[in-house]
Formats: sequence, C-alpha cells, structure tokens
Amino acid sequence: MFGWVQLVQSTDSASRGKAFEMDPFFLFEDAPSPYAFFGIKPTLFDAPSRDEREPLVWLAHSFLARTPLEQAERHVVPLAGFSWGFEIDEAGQIAPHRVRALAAGDWDAHRPYLSACHPGWSFEQW
Repeated sequence: MFGWVQLVQSTDSASRGKAFEMDPFFLFEDAPSPYAFFGIKPTLFDAPSRDEREPLVWLAHSFLARTPLEQAERHVVPLAGFSWGFEIDEAGQIAPHRVRALAAGDWDAHRPYLSACHPGWSFEQW
C-alpha cells in the first residue's frame, strides 16, 4: 500500500508563502496521519480553489511514499516526488508552474516539519 504526503507553500497561508505546510484532505485534516491519500492504488487529486481570484503563488511538494505494514512503528518511506503549482496575477490570470521531479534533498528538508506535525510517525531519509 502507498500514500501521498503533500506539503503546500502559499502566499495566502499563515506563513504568507515563507514555509511549506501540511495539505491534508479536508475531510481528514484532524486525523493524525501525514497522508492525504492512502491505499492500494492511491490517486493524488487536488483542486486548489479560492472564493476570490486575488494574486497568489501556490506551490505543492507531493511525495509518493509507503508505510511498511510488517513493522509495528508508523514509518514513512519516500519513493518519488514532484513539484507543481500555479500563480494568479493582478489581472486574475492563472499560470501553471512547470511540473518538476523532486530529489532527496527536497524530502529531507521537510522531515523536521513532518516529524513535528506527526510525532507518532518516523520519516525515513530518501
């Protein structure tokens, strides 16, 4: 089984775009899991939207990971990742960001934050 861990950096967040934050599926945002989606064939689906079309920079780091079920500990092992997002300019025009593959350093940079948000889980280096 696999899952998607997604972090988002957005200029309309509490950090005003200076930091990545967890992006859980809104139905499960109070669940103590780092996964937004999890299952046999988990599909990452996100449709970020806002009530107003104001200037915005929105960037996601999405990681496919697995949690070994044979271990008693809740452990996240990263497998692959990509970055994607969009910008809305002053005229309300939307421009998507180019999708790019993420590397080990991208995941590893998020590990302290992931551990702080989910202290019952461990996050393996990539």
